[in-house]
Amino acid sequence: MRLELDKSAPPVEARGILTQFGTNIIHENLDFRVDRGEIVGLVGGSGSGKSVLLNTLLGLKEPEGGVVRYFGQDRRNIAPELRQDIKNRIGVLFQGGALFSSLTVRENIMVPLREHTDLPLGLMRELADMKIHMVGLPLTAATLYPSDLSGGMKKRAGLARSLALDPSLLYLDEPTAGLDPIGASAFDQLILGLRDAMDLTVIMVTHDLDSLFTICDRVAVLVDKKIAINDSLPKVRAYEHPWVQEYFGGARARAAGSAGQSEPSTKGSL
Repeated sequence: MRLELDKSAPPVEARGILTQFGTNIIHENLDFRVDRGEIVGLVGGSGSGKSVLLNTLLGLKEPEGGVVRYFGQDRRNIAPELRQDIKNRIGVLFQGGALFSSLTVRENIMVPLREHTDLPLGLMRELADMKIHMVGLPLTAATLYPSDLSGGMKKRAGLARSLALDPSLLYLDEPTAGLDPIGASAFDQLILGLRDAMDLTVIMVTHDLDSLFTICDRVAVLVDKKIAINDSLPKVRAYEHPWVQEYFGGARARAAGSAGQSEPSTKGSL
């Protein structure tokens, strides 16, 4: 069964979120939303609860208060037989790729197809190879194992798997962490191209200032247990909060901002 979705509604929206572990409150009265087609960067200090928020949005942790809506649907009210349809519209690239070490790249990409579709095996292989091509890997990578891949290739293979079911909403957890500057820049441009080609909405947890300046439409700042601001980068940089000013006002941020402003837009290219 397919769930009828409100295409005008945000792909994901959280309102009044309360999350805690015992008496330790991580988020309180937190609001967050991302509009269709956006790339939104999520930043915050170490221990601010970025990973907990990501798990909450993904449904891996239920909040103690508040509501999470996907495509206009309250997650709590979705019928059990339709929940998988919502999950199939969401892709996740975990930090490091999180590939199965005993499976080849092609077999890794086929895992969601095997689990959630009844497609013929040959068609699954063709779809996996198409995703390999889409993320810029050579087809020869299809039969390689994760141990045979470089760090950048593992990221791309993990991305290909996250796109296996043609999601509408894509979560990226530190996608450029561990990559050299050239590899990180190439990955940023890949995300831009895929966003435009597949009409993706992207939420990206990152510390990479270059990525924030280069590809993000908005930046959401998680401080003091809530999203303090979720806006365009110029407005975020002007936001009067000590952590925000320190993060976006330092020498590295100024350098990233200057580089981002001087580079021509490459949106729409793969």
